[in-house]
Formats: sequence, structure tokens, C-alpha cells
Amino acid sequence: MSTATGELGSTSRAKMVGAVTLTTLDRQRSFLDGQAGATCLDLSEVTQLDTAGAWAIASFQAAQNSKGREVTIDNATEAQALLLRTVVEAMPSPRKRRRRLPHHEAGDVLFEVGKSVSSFVVGLGQTIGFFGLVLTRLATTALHPSRLRLTALTHHMQQAGLNAVPIVGLMGFLIGIVLAFQGASQLEQFGAEIYVVDLISISMLRELGILLTAIIVAGRSASSFTAAIGSMKMREEIDAMRVLGLDPIELLVLPRMLALLVMLPILGFVANMTGLVGGALMAWIDLGISPAMFRTQLAANTSVTHALVGLSKAPIFAMIIALVGCYQGLQVEGNTDSLGSRTSRSVVVAIFLVIVVDAIASIFFSIWGV
Repeated sequence: MSTATGELGSTSRAKMVGAVTLTTLDRQRSFLDGQAGATCLDLSEVTQLDTAGAWAIASFQAAQNSKGREVTIDNATEAQALLLRTVVEAMPSPRKRRRRLPHHEAGDVLFEVGKSVSSFVVGLGQTIGFFGLVLTRLATTALHPSRLRLTALTHHMQQAGLNAVPIVGLMGFLIGIVLAFQGASQLEQFGAEIYVVDLISISMLRELGILLTAIIVAGRSASSFTAAIGSMKMREEIDAMRVLGLDPIELLVLPRMLALLVMLPILGFVANMTGLVGGALMAWIDLGISPAMFRTQLAANTSVTHALVGLSKAPIFAMIIALVGCYQGLQVEGNTDSLGSRTSRSVVVAIFLVIVVDAIASIFFSIWGV
């Protein structure tokens, strides 16, 4: 194996000897590292030169040039010169650092706020347009009932409604227990344990039953709708529907929305009943209020109006959940990252809107004394 040596004369001339190849690359680079003051590389005694060796020479030359010391190559054969020139041309050019503008925190914050507001306004406009389109298709279907896909409607009623009965019932039962336990611990201080019945019934029937049901359904169904429609969007099935003259809104959105419109009030009723059962059970265990006494107090002091107020919000919640889930699914792009992002966003937006609408409805009913 040939070796490489160097000579540094008074003219800062470094001579490379032997093979300058991949097998001797470490020694050649060590040699070049010790020639920081050289202004000329003599290749007259180089027997072999490959791409790795040419890269080492070109890198050394570029490093010296960047420091203001120009290094020339002497006595290179025609083949060696061609290889060096090819390697130099292929090497990436050093990037110039961009001069950073002065950082203004107030300006950055204002820019981000404006960008967020602009995105929100654009998204709100698109959502309103989508809502109007769905209402148009719903009116068309009402005028022509034969266009409704009953098979898809039944399927989504089972998926979004019937399959959610266990989790909704369990949630209502546990919430009733929690309300009874917490209410009892507070009302016992005033000797008003019997009013725990009113606390449970009004809280469950008017607010918590339908609100928590809508939140659970939003987590289950909004994400499911977005994932299903988004997967179809990624596989270009929705584009195929349009090519065949089929309306994706009519085929994909309406059955899901109508299924929730039918099933969410039923799920809310299930949550209300299981909540009352859980509250009655806890009141019996903790306070000694028998089921008969609980039923009597419930019938005497709790109006059916409370249940109607709670269930009246169910259709609005159903439309919000269905529209948000389907809209986010139709916005999915052709990659899995977009699908995951839209699925998460649909759940967050649906739950947020459900809570906001519930707060507005509570204020409205309170003002009107309902």
C-alpha cells in the first residue's frame, strides 16, 4: 500500500505522494490538516486519485479559500484535473447567512393575532356555506323522500346511537351518584338532605344529562365521521362519486346528520333516567331516602319542563356534531397527517361549540324564565 507524505518548502508548497484514494483517506486528511499555511498543492507524485481523494483535496482548498488563503493545484494530470473540477462543481455552495431583521415582539404578536383572526373568519365563512349546502340538500330530500338512503341511515343510527347506549347509561349513572354524594355532604350541614332529590333531578334533566351525552357523542361520532369521510377523500372515492353524478352531501352527510337527530334525544333520555337511578341509589345508601320517598319528592318538586328544556337542545347539538365531523372529513388532504389533524380538530371544535351553545341556551331560558 502506498503512503502519502508531504513537503512544505519556503514557498508554502505541499507535495502529496502515492495513492490519494478512499483507502488512504484518513491519512491524507491528517496530512492536509497539518498544511494550513500551504498555498499550493503539488500532485506530481500522486499515483492514484479517486473521488474520495479529490473530495478531500477540494474540501481543503475550499476551507483555505474561505479563510482568505488561496490554494492552487499544480502538476495534476489531465484526468486528475477533470476529476477535481467535477467534484468541485458537485460540491454544495456555502449558504450565505441571511441578515435577520430586528425582532419586534409587539409586531409579531399583532401579526399572529391578525393571522388567527383571518383564518377564523375564512373558516367560519366556509362552515356557514357548508351548513347552507346541507340545508339545501335536506330540503331537496324532504321534497323527494325516495332519495334518502334508508340503509345508510339505519347503519349510522346503530353506530352513533345504539352502540353508545352502554357508555351513556354508565356515564349518567355515575354522574347521578356523584351529584347525590356531593349534594348530601353539603345539604346535611343545613338539615336539608331531602332537597338532594331536587339537586339531582334538575341538574340531570336540565343540563348535565344532555350536555355530557353530547360531549360523549361528539368524541365518538365526530371523530368517526371525520375519519370515515377523510379516508374516502384520501382514496379519491368522493371524486369518483362526483364523476358518477352522485352527491357526496346527500350520500355521506345527510344520513349521518339525520341519524344523530333521531338518536341524540334518545341517548339524552337514557342519560337522564340512569342519572336519576344512580342518584336515588346513592341517596338511599348515604341519606336513607327510600326509592318511594325519592319518587314522591321528584314528582312533587320537579316539573316536566326541566326535561323538555334539556332535550330541546339535543337536535341543535346533533346538527353541530354531525356538521363539524363531516365538514372536517371533507377538508382532509391526501395524507395521513391531515387525516389525524382533522380528526382531532373535529372533536375539539364539536365539544367547544356544544358547550358554547349550551351556555347560550341556559342564559336564554333563564332570561325567559323557562
